[in-house]
Amino acid sequence: MATSTVGLDQNTIDIIKSTVPVLEKHGTDITKRFYQMMFENYPELKNIFNQTNQRKGDQPKALANTVYAAAKYIDKLETILPVVKQIAQKHRSLNIKPEHYPIVGENLLLAIKDVLGDAATEEIITAWEKAYGVIADVFISIEKDMYQEVKKAPGGWVDFRNFKVMKKVVESDVITSFYLEPADGNPFPLFKAGQYITVKAEIEGQPYDQLRQYSLSCAPGEGYYRISVKREEAISDYPEGVVSNFLHKHVEEGSIIPISAPGGDFVLDQEDTRPLVLLSGGVGLTPMMSMLETTIKENPNREVIFIHAAQSSHVHAMKDHVKELVEAYPQVKSYTIYDRPVEGDEYDKEGYIELDWLRSVVPESDAAFYFCGPKGFMRATYQLLKQLEVSDSDIHYEIFGPSEDITN
Repeated sequence: MATSTVGLDQNTIDIIKSTVPVLEKHGTDITKRFYQMMFENYPELKNIFNQTNQRKGDQPKALANTVYAAAKYIDKLETILPVVKQIAQKHRSLNIKPEHYPIVGENLLLAIKDVLGDAATEEIITAWEKAYGVIADVFISIEKDMYQEVKKAPGGWVDFRNFKVMKKVVESDVITSFYLEPADGNPFPLFKAGQYITVKAEIEGQPYDQLRQYSLSCAPGEGYYRISVKREEAISDYPEGVVSNFLHKHVEEGSIIPISAPGGDFVLDQEDTRPLVLLSGGVGLTPMMSMLETTIKENPNREVIFIHAAQSSHVHAMKDHVKELVEAYPQVKSYTIYDRPVEGDEYDKEGYIELDWLRSVVPESDAAFYFCGPKGFMRATYQLLKQLEVSDSDIHYEIFGPSEDITN
């Protein structure tokens, strides 16, 4: 992206920037209305978008933050390029195509008019129409390169490809692993530790396909992809997870699952030889397991500290496997934290990760830190790492689902 203002005159830029306070106040209302209008006008797009995130309000909030940032930095979009690339990775995995962008633009403008009423003057709508065109072109260009890259990879593919479940392993009361191999028996690409795939669930009785992204939980080059899926149970106003329950209850060894090629930019830096600290909460251990297994395989001398937090042993997946790795590889240390331990549980700390305890098990702040888990866990972990004076460049994390700021 050579320049971010191609096609935009200064007057348009000024108008867009003048809408920043309005977007800060009404952004989520606009994006909620946007999704309502888009699904009414183009119901087939429900085959792509996660309706659970719509119900929870996560997706409208994430889109509102993106629109706000785009408006704020419309004269220097390179500032938000890392975020754009992260979103583009998800778009590529979901098979978002250039033809989808005019639909989004059309309904976004309709939503702005609908929510803001008379305040959305013709001048503002015209400016946003121009700005959206520039922003969409940035996404389309980046995603085009990503599609080409994944297609050119040995065994790579675009859209969805059928994989067969070769093995199904119950890892805990709530997490089950699925080992996947191509149904056609042909080669398939390697991935980077930390990446994910998109599963397309075609569920009887559901009017639309259900797409969900799951981290790969094994090291690359093992002859299969492995995803480890938590069964999401109904909580208060939210129903049970449609896809996770489908996978747990109805997908068996021999079943066929369409998936997209691996993607994502939350990846392990294997050139770094400093100590590696992996922190996970709940099912957030899935990309951490991939990073642990990859490090043992590719950099066997690198020191690894693996810290996992869970409610109890009943929901602690892969604990025996991690124990075996620790026993086999002296450079790997593992610590377990349970906040609701049950009788007979073996663990290193009860409760939550705390600063003094973290200091006692992490020898120095000059290390690479990767973490993943529920958003509350991630906010707390981020603050602890800042208190340890870990540099921003050494803090790496991924949020499952729509992006959210965990740094404040």
